[in-house]
Amino acid sequence: MKKQADYIKRIEIKRLWGRKNISWDLRPDVNILSGINGIGKSTILNNSVRSLNALEGGALTNGAQPGVSFIFSPEDATFIHFDVIRSFDRPLINSGLLEKIGNQNVKTELDWQLYQLQRRYLDYQVNIGNRIIELLTSGVPEDQLKATEVSRPKTRFQDLIDDLFQETGKKIIRKSNEIQFEQDGDILTPYQLSSGEKQMLVILLTVLVQDNQHCTLFMDEPEISLHVEWQQRLISLIRCLNPNVQIILTTHSPALIMNGWLDAVTEVSDITTL
Repeated sequence: MKKQADYIKRIEIKRLWGRKNISWDLRPDVNILSGINGIGKSTILNNSVRSLNALEGGALTNGAQPGVSFIFSPEDATFIHFDVIRSFDRPLINSGLLEKIGNQNVKTELDWQLYQLQRRYLDYQVNIGNRIIELLTSGVPEDQLKATEVSRPKTRFQDLIDDLFQETGKKIIRKSNEIQFEQDGDILTPYQLSSGEKQMLVILLTVLVQDNQHCTLFMDEPEISLHVEWQQRLISLIRCLNPNVQIILTTHSPALIMNGWLDAVTEVSDITTL
């Protein structure tokens, strides 16, 4: 029987590149993997993601990476929900994909993530809308306050985006069911944002649509394209939107750990044995 985990307690990888063993004990909140280029940070994350994807789909071996195993909390859990942020805004080279989705604005990997998130955002709004209606029509006085709490994360997300984008005069259009922006009287789609703005929007929108549920968020060098001030605020912004998310990331940026996350840093060399 499948059972969902709250978070990952440990990642173990046997014979990485045929010679290294990885054993990484994880915190339930924030985990930052550091190390020099070429030491295996991205490989550890990528192998973990592939194996977790196989577990979530119910296939214990098909698609899983050989030698990768997990200990969850609770330990009898069999899978965990997770999201992956791809920070590199490279052009999409799969022309078949572009033809399939039929959206001429989707030209890069960040665009593709935004395209997928728009659909999740619509589903999220339907879900919270249904919950609000149920609470408002329940006849229970306390449910009126609960209805306000249900809508609060979406409002917080909109406030955060407005604050981050204020220097360029962009504001999120709150009455729109899709993500759109207003700037000097013009309407902008997410695909018209800068790479850094797209990246921050992808990260925070991903966390919002997790709907405050337990989930693990993988990010490989999320500082790419982000201003240093945004790097410093990133982890706090994520946990503001979903305190139940477990963050697992790699980085080369000191700014990411400056605001109280130094004790969450693990060096690859410290979790590696031969």
